[in-house]
Order: sequence, then structure tokens, then C-alpha cells
Amino acid sequence: MADHLMHNYAPLPVTFVRGEGPWLWDSDDKRYLDALSGVAVCGLGHAHPAVAEAVAGQARTLVHTSNWYHIAKQEQLAARLTDLAGMDNAFFCNSGAEANETAIKLARLHGRQKQIANPTIVVMDGSFHGRTLATLSATGNPKIQAGFEPLLPGFVHVAYDDVDAIEQLAALRDDIVAVMVEPITGEGGIRIPADDYLPQLRRLCDEQEWLLIVDEIQTGMGRTGRWFAFEHSDIQPDIVTLAKGLGNGVPIGACLARGQAAGLFQPGQHGSTYGGNPLVCAAALAVIDTLEQEQLAARAGWLGQHMLNGLYHNLANTDGVVECRGKGLMLAVELDRPCGELMTRALDKGLLINVTAGNTVRLLPPLILSDEQADQVVSGVSELIQTFLA
Repeated sequence: MADHLMHNYAPLPVTFVRGEGPWLWDSDDKRYLDALSGVAVCGLGHAHPAVAEAVAGQARTLVHTSNWYHIAKQEQLAARLTDLAGMDNAFFCNSGAEANETAIKLARLHGRQKQIANPTIVVMDGSFHGRTLATLSATGNPKIQAGFEPLLPGFVHVAYDDVDAIEQLAALRDDIVAVMVEPITGEGGIRIPADDYLPQLRRLCDEQEWLLIVDEIQTGMGRTGRWFAFEHSDIQPDIVTLAKGLGNGVPIGACLARGQAAGLFQPGQHGSTYGGNPLVCAAALAVIDTLEQEQLAARAGWLGQHMLNGLYHNLANTDGVVECRGKGLMLAVELDRPCGELMTRALDKGLLINVTAGNTVRLLPPLILSDEQADQVVSGVSELIQTFLA
């Protein structure tokens, strides 16, 4: 049957048929501990009762009408998210790439209002913002751009965590309209910038009248120990993009804006057929309710530090381990060599992990992980790495 699928994926040799909490079962009824969460998507784990009930109840009531009409749950979700993020309004779509496309469009409109003919956005080397042509052009990874040239103009890349490089651009160019940044790089290897990086970007954007766009697709919805990773830096972006953990597996993305950026779109300038329909908004509202009621963002902060301490302890004297790092339940172990085969080795041991940037084990476990399950992940990953490096 897989022969009928395009070959853009290279799936591992397993088919999952059901899930519960942090566990998945394959077609042979083997159980796996999920330390990847569908790449930071299922923050509440699999088949969470609150999300399942919200989706089932809404599916029995009303799934879709289109944005030609008011959608009550969409308006409720916009109010909840903007209140949590300190923003003014929201646009809903179906994915992180679409959320970032929306942010790019807002930045270009901002530039047009300033009479800039070719609005340019500063983006970072090693970043990942999506696979549409615009978000691929914004992404700082030549490997995934290869073959899709010509890329779209309107982006200039600089090193991540290097404010000086952006200040130099500001002195040389008059076409920059925004800075687009991940507060922690996900696909780029869980890179955590200096504490003053986002505050310095905020200062520079204020000085230059640029928009600060923070891509929280992977970091948002409690994963790093706060609702949004930008909160660790005590700054307020102009635009925030969300997806992944927002729907716990139901496809939904959001672009939040405030201030001048919030008033840029006019009717007819942007849209999404399915974006923000009653079904996906019901799921997202259930996610927010659960995160709030169970205080899972704070839990992620504590548990992530506990797991990071365990990785430090287990791997401290292991040759070949470059660094253990993380923020909340966004953890990485960087090795001094390529280690993609660890994903298959982990499968054999009933554990789901990911390798990103070629040499970095990435852990994105669900926020509902118990202490015992967290320790099981740490010990399993440590053993895998030590065996691989031996």
C-alpha cells in the first residue's frame, strides 16, 4: 500500500494503531514510550480524554461552515490565546507553515505602509519555518532548500544568536521591515540563545520600527515551562506564530498580532478555507483548559530540568557527548558524530526519539509524563548513546 504514497518520507519500520497518554502500540501490539510527541504536537499525550470528548462532541454538532460567517468557538479561542500571549488579535489556519506565511505577509504589508518597495525580513541560519516556498525561503537550511530554487526574495540570513550582525545590516540597508526568530531552534538542534538575545532584538526592532516575529510553533503551549518561550525573556513580540501543541494532533495553526501589526489585514487580503473551523477550535480550547487546570507548563519546566540533570549525570564522562541542553521538555544531547541510526535502535527498545541536525538526539516528550516515565526516558536514552559511542 505504501507504494501509492509519494516518496517524500522515509518512515521507520513500524505502524502505530493506538495510543494512551505517553504510550503507543504498534500493529504487533508492542508498546513504546513516546519521547517525541509527534514532534512536539501531542503535548497532552495520545487520546487525551478532554480533547477526544471535545472533538467527538463537536463532530456530532457542527464541523465546518467557512469564514464567511461568525464562528463562536473561533472567537472564544482567539480571546483565550491573545489574553495568554498579551496580543490583540488572531488569524487561524491549518499548520505552522501557514501561520508563518501569515506573519511574512503581515511584515510585507508593514513595509508597504512605510513605502518600502522590496520589504526584507531578517531570518536566522539554522532556522526552520516551514516547507511552503515562502517559509522555505525564510528557513536557514540549504539542505532542505536544495532543488526548489529559485527561492523567494525578501529574506536576508544572519547567524543565530548574533545581534551584532543584525545591527550591521541595519546600518547598511533601508529595506528591512522585520526580524523573524525562533526563541529556541527546534529542527536546528535545540539551540538556546543568550539570555539577552530576544531583549536585544526587541530593542533593535523598536529603534528601527521593525516588527519582531517570534516563531513559537515548536516552543509554544507550555513546552519550555511557560506558555510561550518568549516569556522567559520578559519581552513582547509584535507577532507570534503557533501550531503543533495547540491542537494536540488536530491540525490548527495561529498567527497572533498586536499593535500596528494587528490592524494590517483588511477583508480579502488573506484567508484559509478550513482555518479556525468549529472542530479544530474545540480541540484547541480543550488543550488550553487542560494545560491551565493541570498547570502543565510549570510541570514541564520542573520535569525538564529533572530530566536534563539526569542526562548530565549519566553522560558526564562519556566520550563523544558534546553537550546536554534544554529548556523545559525540549531537550537535546549533541554528539560529535552523525547518529541518525539511534532512532531505529530506540525503536527496538520500545522508545521513540528523534535525531535532528544530523548529530543531536532530540527529546520532546508529552507534558503529562510521570516522574517514573521521565526517568525511564533518561535511562533509555543514556544507555542508547553510551552503547552507540562505545
